[in-house]
Amino acid sequence: MLLTITSVEIQYFIIAALFVAAAFYVGRIFWRAFFTKSAAGCAKGCGACGTIDVDALQRTIEKRQAIS
Repeated sequence: MLLTITSVEIQYFIIAALFVAAAFYVGRIFWRAFFTKSAAGCAKGCGACGTIDVDALQRTIEKRQAIS
């Protein structure tokens, strides 16, 4: 028996490979959103949200209100 791959089988293989790649991509995004240890209280995980000084922001707002 001669093993030949038809064009339909190649198309199915390409579709399956794209599906696996897309599932991996979405799974990786899900994993990083919920289970990443390096995220500093922020959905982005860049750490910039953890460095916000709320007291400094409040002082700035109060200064601008006093000037107006």
